[in-house]
Amino acid sequence: MFDFANQAYTLLIITVIFGDLFTRVIVGHPPNEPNNHAIGNLLWSVALAVSYGLVVILNPVLGAIMDTSRLRKSFLLVSCLVCVGATASLYWVEPGWVLLAMGLIVVSNSAYALGESFVASFLPGLGPREDLGWISGLGWGLGYVGGLVATVFALFFLGEPSLDNYARIRWVGPFAATFFLIAALPTFLLLKDRNRIRPQKNKASYIREGWRRLGQTHRSLETFVDLKRLLWSVFFMMAGLYIVISFAFIYGAQVIGWDETARVTMFVTVQLSATVGAFGFGFIHHPLGPKRTYLMTLVLWIMAIAAIWQTPWLTQVLNQALNTNWHPQSVFLVAGLLSGLALGASQSAGRSLVGALAPYGKAAEFFGYWGTVSKLAALFGILGLGLLQALLGLANAVVFCLVLLVVAWWVARPINVNRGIQAAQSWRGQ
Repeated sequence: MFDFANQAYTLLIITVIFGDLFTRVIVGHPPNEPNNHAIGNLLWSVALAVSYGLVVILNPVLGAIMDTSRLRKSFLLVSCLVCVGATASLYWVEPGWVLLAMGLIVVSNSAYALGESFVASFLPGLGPREDLGWISGLGWGLGYVGGLVATVFALFFLGEPSLDNYARIRWVGPFAATFFLIAALPTFLLLKDRNRIRPQKNKASYIREGWRRLGQTHRSLETFVDLKRLLWSVFFMMAGLYIVISFAFIYGAQVIGWDETARVTMFVTVQLSATVGAFGFGFIHHPLGPKRTYLMTLVLWIMAIAAIWQTPWLTQVLNQALNTNWHPQSVFLVAGLLSGLALGASQSAGRSLVGALAPYGKAAEFFGYWGTVSKLAALFGILGLGLLQALLGLANAVVFCLVLLVVAWWVARPINVNRGIQAAQSWRGQ
C-alpha cells in the first residue's frame, strides 16, 4: 500500500506534470527562443541531483540507526509527512519563483527517496527468500495502479501544464500530497514491525551505534561479493532509469513535439505496461531465477532506450516502408510501451534480488546502501544528462542513458545467486 501511495508523488511531481511545468513555465525560455528550454532542464537536473545527494549522505546511517533502534515505522512516517508537507507547498510557487520551486523539490524528493529505502527494508521479513520476487512485484504493480489512478484524476481535473492553465495546474502539489497521505494510512495502521524492540537509548547512543554498524557493514561488503557486484549493476541501471523517469515527458514535449492526446496516451500506456511488467516478471521470477529475470529486464530497457533515441529515424523508415504518414509521437508510444514493461520489471527484480542477498539482521542497513547507490546513480545520471543536453541537445544526450544500461547488464552477468544467499544465511555479525 505504501508503493500504491507514493507513486502519486513520483508521477505527478517528478515525471508527468510538475517537471514539465517547471522547465516550460516556472523557468520559461529566453526571449525570442520559444523552443529553448536548456536552462530549465539544467536547473531541474540540479534540483533533483541535490535531493539525491542528500539521500546519499543520510541513507546508510539512517538505515543503521533503524536496525539499532527498531523504529522503522517511525522513520517511514516522518519521511512520508515531510514529503507530503513539501509537496503540498508547491501550490504557492508562482511562475518565475525558481529558487522556491527548487527548494521544495529538494525537500520533497529527498523525503520520498528516503521513504523508498525505509519501506524496502521490511521486504525480507514478509516471506521466504524464494517468494520475495512476487511479493516485490505485487508492491511495484500496485504502485503503478496507484500512480495511474492519481494521475488520471489529476489530468482530468487539472488539465495541461501551461501558463494559461496555471490557476488550476498549481493544485497538482496539494492533490499529490493528499493522495499520498490517505493511501499510506493502511501501512501505518496495519503493518507490523516484527523485529524485537530494543531497550530505549538516548538519541546520541542511536547515532553512535548507527555509525558503528555502518562502518561494520561497509567492511563486511567484501564478504558479500555477489551483493556488492549487484549494487554496482544497480548503480548503472538506476542512473539510466532516473534519466527516463525525470526527462521522458520533457523529451516528448521538446524533442518529439507531441500533442496533449499523445501525452495522456503515453502516460496511460506506460502505467499499464509497467503494471503488467511488475506483476508478470514477479510471477516468472521463481521459475526463471532472480538473476536471469534481472538480466532480462535490463535487455528490455536497452531495447526501450534505443527506440526512444531513434524514434525520428524509425518513423521515417516505417513511413517509407509502409507508405504511411505517421507522426513521430505514434512511434514514441511504442517506445513508451517497452519502457513501461522494463520500468515495472527492473525495479521489482532489483529490489527482490537485494532482499534475497541481504542478511535479515542487517536488512535496513543493506537497503540503506541500496537506496544510497540508487540515489548516487540518480545524481550521476541526471547531472550527466543535464550537462550533455546543454552541450549536445536533449535528443543526442539520451544515448548516455543507453550506455549506462549496457554497462549495468555487463556488470551483473557474473553474479552467483546461490553463493550470495549462502553468504547471507551464514552471516553471524551484530
